[in-house]
Amino acid sequence: MGVIVTERISIVEVGPRDGLQNEATVLPSAIKISLIEQLADAGLPVVEAGSFVSPKWVPQMASSSEVLRDMRRKPGVRYPVLVPNMRGYEDARAVGVDEIAVFAAASEAFSRKNINCSIAESLDRFHPVCDKAREDGVRVRGYISCVLGCPYEGDVPVKRVVEVADELVEMGCAEISLGDTIGVGTPRRAASMLREVARSVPMNRLAVHFHDTYGQALSNILACVDAGVEIIDSSVAGLGGCPYARGASGNVGTEDVVYMLHGMGISTGIDLQKLVAAGAFVTGQIGRPPASKAAQALAAEER
Repeated sequence: MGVIVTERISIVEVGPRDGLQNEATVLPSAIKISLIEQLADAGLPVVEAGSFVSPKWVPQMASSSEVLRDMRRKPGVRYPVLVPNMRGYEDARAVGVDEIAVFAAASEAFSRKNINCSIAESLDRFHPVCDKAREDGVRVRGYISCVLGCPYEGDVPVKRVVEVADELVEMGCAEISLGDTIGVGTPRRAASMLREVARSVPMNRLAVHFHDTYGQALSNILACVDAGVEIIDSSVAGLGGCPYARGASGNVGTEDVVYMLHGMGISTGIDLQKLVAAGAFVTGQIGRPPASKAAQALAAEER
């Protein structure tokens, strides 16, 4: 490990979308809205607020239009939503969305199993979406899944990750999130992958997105912060998981990431106590305790 010089990290909170879409419990709109508003009030600069995909495939996100229409938007906070195609883009714009995210994979097998098309075909679908977004002045974030491993292919070549990242940037994505979808990465591999992508895409436009299946997420994040990343995706209370990975325990908990960064003297602008309260709120609605170790410890201290 080198000397970490980053003084501030931006956290992208993915719990209300990436987290909740993989939870069995379908929460009502009012609960989702309250969660999003609590997270913004806790100081999260970016809160992923929903997904405009078919409710047939992701019933947990069926109320995204209602959520985006009725929630209170805090000035200075970004609220991106996932859109898979032009229909999703139009639905999102109809409720005032001004930032979207598109999703591609670095694994051919995962792309075909997950969205029934090749990587190239999936990227072709996003061209008109990104073109329209550029015309409308809508910011676009690009996600790449399986950057360190695939449940069907095993290891994924870094070259393929770079190729997909380059295409997303060419389309107009302002930021690329590199996702270890099944949580198989380890610190040196994670940092090496990040550095290789950063040779093509500027580091300040890259984010990391780790799942904690093998308990490596925080270690991977630390290695990537050491490598220079300044944007981290995480999920309040460790919500979610990958349905394609046996035993996947979900995204890394935002509380754990914030606790680690603050302990290192790195600023996030987040109030940890308010964050823990938001996690307790949503897990209370789901009916299970937070997966975040920091949240559990801090809640025990208060008892």
